[in-house]
Amino acid sequence: MSTERTLADRKGRDLCELPSETVTSNKSRKKNRWRSKKMVSPVQMLFETCKDVFSSGGVGIVPPPQQIQKLQSVLDGIKPEDVGLTPEMPYFQTNAAQRIPRITYVHIYECENFSIGIFCLPPSGVIPLHNHPGMTVFSKLLFGTVHIKSYDWVVDLPANSSTNVKPSKSENSNDAGLAPDTRLAKVKVDADFTAPCNPSILYPADGGNMHCFTAVTACAVLDVLGPPYSDPDGRHCTYYTNHPFSRFSDEIFVTEEEKKDYEWLQERVLPDDVEVVGKMYSGPMIVET
Repeated sequence: MSTERTLADRKGRDLCELPSETVTSNKSRKKNRWRSKKMVSPVQMLFETCKDVFSSGGVGIVPPPQQIQKLQSVLDGIKPEDVGLTPEMPYFQTNAAQRIPRITYVHIYECENFSIGIFCLPPSGVIPLHNHPGMTVFSKLLFGTVHIKSYDWVVDLPANSSTNVKPSKSENSNDAGLAPDTRLAKVKVDADFTAPCNPSILYPADGGNMHCFTAVTACAVLDVLGPPYSDPDGRHCTYYTNHPFSRFSDEIFVTEEEKKDYEWLQERVLPDDVEVVGKMYSGPMIVET
């Protein structure tokens, strides 16, 4: 693929050309610029947009609304073939020999400010409930149908109410004899989505920062994270088990109708029944500029 070329080499041209030649030069310059832009691939455009949107970002920093809209617009236009995917690929097929549907992650790009990748899920494939600490995340469903359930931590209860509990030692206790902290969360989304649909966005403290995906049909989800996970910087991916509100709700009052909107999330290790493998990206290449 070709990328947009600089016109800097034109700056040294003689400024004393004849008027007719100047007009011709300007027309040629515009034509070449138009051709260059036309040849930029959608994934290259996504890369360039991410560079711009996350250039001054960081942990917990949300890009300005106009920048979010800009990236949303670029993602909205990306199709499976733009990133070298088709639903017929092996990633999206089930295998009778496999007890667990295998999830494939296609890594496209990563730097300290953002990452781009694609999760490929066969039917019934599950990406377990996990968080995105301090991140702004854009997800684009490229094809198929997926069920998304997402949560945000509850922070607006009365001062005398606790949103943290420690279950008894008999409930999923770890080696130290104490279960991990369990926090109250509010359900943000619990629905099926079918492509084409609008890209979803989650924020550091809103929009469903903890979520899980279940493939209703074979599907592909293009993810942009800003900033990406980083263990050295303390941005770990934490997994959770969800419990119904009634399990640990003695000191918190909500109406009967509201109970379905709240659940307790308990930290856990990556479930044994999840298999994720990495694959090399084979679509149009990104050229760093």
